[in-house]
Amino acid sequence: MVKRARLIYNPTSGREEMRRRLPDVLQRLEGYGFETSTHATIGEGDARLAAAEAARRGFDIVVAAGGDGTLNEVVSGLAELERRPPLGVLPLGTTNDLARALGIPRSWEAAIDLIAEGYVKPIDIGQVNQRYFVNIAGGGSLTELTYEVPSKMKTMLGQLAYYMKGFEKLPRLRPIRMKVTTDEATFEDEYMIFLIANSNSVGGFEKLAPDAAIDDGYMDAFFLKRCTLADFIRLATMVVRGERVQDPLLVQFRSKRIAIESPDYVQLNLDGEFGGTLPCDISVLPKHVGVFVDPTGRSSYHRQAGSGGSAVTVHPTGTPGALGQSSNGVEG
Repeated sequence: MVKRARLIYNPTSGREEMRRRLPDVLQRLEGYGFETSTHATIGEGDARLAAAEAARRGFDIVVAAGGDGTLNEVVSGLAELERRPPLGVLPLGTTNDLARALGIPRSWEAAIDLIAEGYVKPIDIGQVNQRYFVNIAGGGSLTELTYEVPSKMKTMLGQLAYYMKGFEKLPRLRPIRMKVTTDEATFEDEYMIFLIANSNSVGGFEKLAPDAAIDDGYMDAFFLKRCTLADFIRLATMVVRGERVQDPLLVQFRSKRIAIESPDYVQLNLDGEFGGTLPCDISVLPKHVGVFVDPTGRSSYHRQAGSGGSAVTVHPTGTPGALGQSSNGVEG
């Protein structure tokens, strides 16, 4: 049976790889039996509208090709709908946190192979006021750098562009007084930065929140207390080296709901994009969106097509846990 797929792609992501590879991507999808049409995003918010429209038009799957910002918009477009078609991910951005967390290969060929297998994993997403995030919500001066880096700079330099912008902002870091309320406790202090993780990949680093799981119904929170620039650089260096951070300056906890307020003006970062300002109420929507993954769990973000993981030998079907399992492929 032919399945209808809507490919939503950011033509500027991944050093404009999608723009060059589009004919090959369409040929591979069509080869697996997906009747595919495309939508190239043209600006902020466009991917969200395109995803919602694809769901309303009855497409069987939606494929998001781009970075975490594009993926955030596509998921946001599906989040409020009753019928949410399963989501395929072609990770073509700079960081690709969701793909790292779920073992979706960086290789677009191998990522399409996973979509073709048809196994759908329901994942949690976070809600912040009236917005959504898939991987990370954050606040504080340094979290602003992800959407302050020009897209052309990211295209040319990739991850290095974020490091360069981060060093530029370090001297201007300042503590912010915040009151944090969860279902378990309330506390107030001055913090340099906070991060709320929904998965174990945070900005491409997989050791900052190693115990976070994207389908456990909880968020893993990290609040860095007021500290010196030397302490900040010391802790940041541990993260960059891939070390697990255990330090008295870092407050860590898990919760299903986190409310944050501050007398200061604090911008929020949701999956690398501007997400409004404090105050905010953050909650989990458990197993809300289905994403195509490797059912064996062996696939890796670093896997290339044909280099291991789960081999593609079947046409997409409606087997248990697969495409066509239910009207929306997910719970809730």
